[in-house]
Amino acid sequence: MKNSVRKYNRLIADETIEDYSLRYTPKSFRKFPELLIANTAIGSISFLALEAIGAGIGLHYGFSTAFWAILTASLIIFITAIPISYYAAKHNIDIDLITRSAGFGYVGSTFTSLIYASFSFIFFALEAAIMAQAIYLYFALPLYLGYLLSSIIIIPLVFYGITLINRLQLYTQPIWLIMMIAPFIAVLLKEPLAISSFFSLKGSISNSSDFNFYYFGFAVGISLSLIAQIGEQVDYLRFMPSLTKKNRVKWWISMILAGPGWIILGFLKQIGGMFLASIVIFSGYSIIDAKTPIEMYNTAYTYIFSNPQTALAVATVFVVISQIKINVTNAYAGSLAWSNFFSRITHSHPGRVVWMIFNISIALLLMESGIFNVLEKILGLYSNVAIAWIGAIFADLVINKPLGLSPKIAEFKRAYLYNINPVGVVSMGVASFISILSFMGFFGEYAQSYSSILAMFISIFLSPIIAYVTKGKYYIARENSLNLRKETHYVCQTCNHTYEKEDMAFCPLYSSHICSLCCSLDSLCHDMCKFKHEKSLRDKIGSNISSIFAGKISNTTALKIFDFLSINLFLVFIIGIIVWMTLDIYIKDIPVTLHVMFKDIIFHYSLAIVILTSIISWWILLLQDSRQRAEALLEDQNRELEAEVEIRKKAEQKAENEAKAKADFLANMSHEIRTPMNSIIGINKIVLKTDLNEAQRDNLQKIEISAKSLLSIINNILDFSKMEAQKLHLDISDFDMLKLLQDTIDIFE
Repeated sequence: MKNSVRKYNRLIADETIEDYSLRYTPKSFRKFPELLIANTAIGSISFLALEAIGAGIGLHYGFSTAFWAILTASLIIFITAIPISYYAAKHNIDIDLITRSAGFGYVGSTFTSLIYASFSFIFFALEAAIMAQAIYLYFALPLYLGYLLSSIIIIPLVFYGITLINRLQLYTQPIWLIMMIAPFIAVLLKEPLAISSFFSLKGSISNSSDFNFYYFGFAVGISLSLIAQIGEQVDYLRFMPSLTKKNRVKWWISMILAGPGWIILGFLKQIGGMFLASIVIFSGYSIIDAKTPIEMYNTAYTYIFSNPQTALAVATVFVVISQIKINVTNAYAGSLAWSNFFSRITHSHPGRVVWMIFNISIALLLMESGIFNVLEKILGLYSNVAIAWIGAIFADLVINKPLGLSPKIAEFKRAYLYNINPVGVVSMGVASFISILSFMGFFGEYAQSYSSILAMFISIFLSPIIAYVTKGKYYIARENSLNLRKETHYVCQTCNHTYEKEDMAFCPLYSSHICSLCCSLDSLCHDMCKFKHEKSLRDKIGSNISSIFAGKISNTTALKIFDFLSINLFLVFIIGIIVWMTLDIYIKDIPVTLHVMFKDIIFHYSLAIVILTSIISWWILLLQDSRQRAEALLEDQNRELEAEVEIRKKAEQKAENEAKAKADFLANMSHEIRTPMNSIIGINKIVLKTDLNEAQRDNLQKIEISAKSLLSIINNILDFSKMEAQKLHLDISDFDMLKLLQDTIDIFE
């Protein structure tokens, strides 16, 4: 058994700040009313990127194509969100913990945490950029300072997590709804041509307002990029109280509103954005202005206020309120996603607040780089991966679990999960890879147009097939014995805090109960609880690669080759996408005669980058190898230290037993000598009272003096034995028993 005490910093220890960011949300913390949770979750749908996305789709592809694409994407999002929302509200876990239990495994869900984190900082950047545009238009504050201000203002609002966010959404909800709806009503009442200009909106790319099947696919993909928003809704749904007969109506209404219900308002806001864009165009402004939310609402508010400055001021206030409401959610969700990601990569957890600031910093860099100008390209690409991820989760919850291909329990703890579950990881990986290549145009124009739909169908199709082939083996690595016990709370012997049973596991390394966070952060166990008698999936991969080379290379070497190729291919793939996006965006501004030269330059730079990625991949492996060696050395030192401690314990026990034996011996000896000495002294006093000659009297007095001296020594010995019995830690190595006996004999002589 190992003894270990993990101490968390003040931010992590305070759950009003941390909000159980990496854990199951316990009943004791879920005291919020159902409808308050729903209100908070709905409040996060204030983001004006919805209007910008709707406007962009309408302005590029025309009214009919945009309308049906947004409706189709919204239906897909609504349907896929239902089981995920229910699962989160019932089991009180966030999207990362759901992903772990729904076919991805403990490490496999690390990749999806990165996808989710990307969603949060991409949309944070978009929303903050929209706010900065409004501030610039009204206050003439330079955009780069507006980006900074729009980011910093969010930090104190997210610091205290759900507690403060609940209040913020509650207090701002009524005024936000009024300010959002009022300009639409004013335009419809005062502009008789508003509807006709809306229906006749032509796309700059399609050059028509009619439906176009080819552009429909692109439009669906852009709108489907919003599918990862369910993760942010789930971040609030995990605080739902337990479902009971008494609250079932409110519970289900709140779950639907907070979960899949967000896209109903999301659909209306996208259509509303397209409507406002048509009004901006109708008013004589440019397409660029028509894509900008502040210009949309500024134009709409002129139908309420005749004074342009008043209209702009009110529009600016509305934009600021809207963006604060959504970016507290983006920042909060990002802090959870990065916490989940880095806790598994680094085995450390400095706290949710640290990753909130990290997430906002990345968003700020994106804003400064001009993300708003390439909005559709980024969202179109991102949607392929996000859809593949959500599609795999949806398939597991709706197909695999009901058919018994996967366990019905919501197991998210590292101690009971395989690191990689091929059901979700392979499904998402294959779907993402094929859809991204399709999006890049490798499989023809229609495959490029419908790459997002392709991603969803591939992931949903592969998930049950892989679950059936693997027989659901890689969902649960070992059984959770705590599920069979009646106790509801346990003390984590690592951090000494008490948690509910759902958040606890039994750790063989420490021979005690351990909470899910301490289990995640432990770097010394190497999953010994799961793979003590069986090879892990990673070891099996190494064995298979080694067998391909007829056993001429070891499993360790085979795994290093596999790791190197995996990391290198991943980096090359990511860089290739970035290069492709750069080429696609900027080649339009280059004369046709220079296209070949430009592509040639990009190609040669890409080769240089591939060489660099190979070096980086090998460097990463060397760092990983160094870390593993350091951990192995630390474990060896720990084992030696434990052995030394055990030896010292045995030696101390032996010395303690010997000291106790000596103390008992001295006590018994002193008692045996003391009794006759007292008798001698007593008899001597009696005899001295009789008639004695002088010589006899002198001898008896000498005997009495010697007896009293001996009795004093005996008393000292008895006191010493009592001290030994009480303390048993005095050093008695210098005590000479033979000398004591000799002194006693000399006294008698």
